[in-house]
Amino acid sequence: MDEKMRLIIVSGLSGSGKSVALHVLEDLGYYCIDNLPAALINALVKELTDGSNSVNRIAVGVDARNPQKDLESLPRLIKELRAQGTQTDLLFLQTSDDVLLKRYSESRRRHPLSVDGTELRAAIDNERALLGPIINAADLIVDTTRSSVYELADLIRERVDRRQSNMLSVLVESFGFKHGIPADADFVFDLRCLPNPYWQPELRPLTGLDQPVKEFLESQELFRQMFDDVHSFLIRWIPEYVSFNRGYLTVAIGCTGGQHRSVYMTEKLVTALKQSHDPVLSRHCELGQRAGSKD
Repeated sequence: MDEKMRLIIVSGLSGSGKSVALHVLEDLGYYCIDNLPAALINALVKELTDGSNSVNRIAVGVDARNPQKDLESLPRLIKELRAQGTQTDLLFLQTSDDVLLKRYSESRRRHPLSVDGTELRAAIDNERALLGPIINAADLIVDTTRSSVYELADLIRERVDRRQSNMLSVLVESFGFKHGIPADADFVFDLRCLPNPYWQPELRPLTGLDQPVKEFLESQELFRQMFDDVHSFLIRWIPEYVSFNRGYLTVAIGCTGGQHRSVYMTEKLVTALKQSHDPVLSRHCELGQRAGSKD
């Protein structure tokens, strides 16, 4: 094959968006199979890459209905595939229990593990336990608790599909501590000790994307010092993650509401990091929510 074989394994909690992820990958040209037994992944790759009509982009969905021994052996299988030259990414999607309960209530669908009258919350807990070996081996964990299907689709397109072999995809995301720390974060930096634009009445309805907020924060010595420290830390350690063959790194920048300080710090960091690394993406977890929350 002229182009290196690409395999994306999509797993995660039922109701967290696995089907959406596979549909997006299919639109991007991947040969997609959902609910594939994990034990058949190696055979599938060999079957689809033999002959003149071989496929070089495959995506498979793996869920908790697999035998436990197959789930436990998946990390070893991925290691073998990579040794054979297949660029393999394990993507794991998760969502909070409350959101999963709401989604199942609205869709009136039965949870795959709700057999013999098993209560829904118990089925979700059981699924989390069964998928433990997979989440521990995941290259990228995506929490879809507060994401729309459109945001998930953008993430798949921009972060997963575009990642080339031996490339570290860095995402810097702003968030508000009042909404909870993103579950997919590798590093979390807390900006709540910095001067807060929220207490300036004329700045309160704005965000860190607006020039008056940027000017206010740039006038604060503590903000500039925090930026220098976080930037220096990331510049120091990103190359180590690259040399470790890590595929994804997520940096979460938090303030109280995720509207002012963390948003501007995220934008400033992304601009600076792009001078020495590619790709670097940004995301603002709270800007789609109601403005005016205490930042």
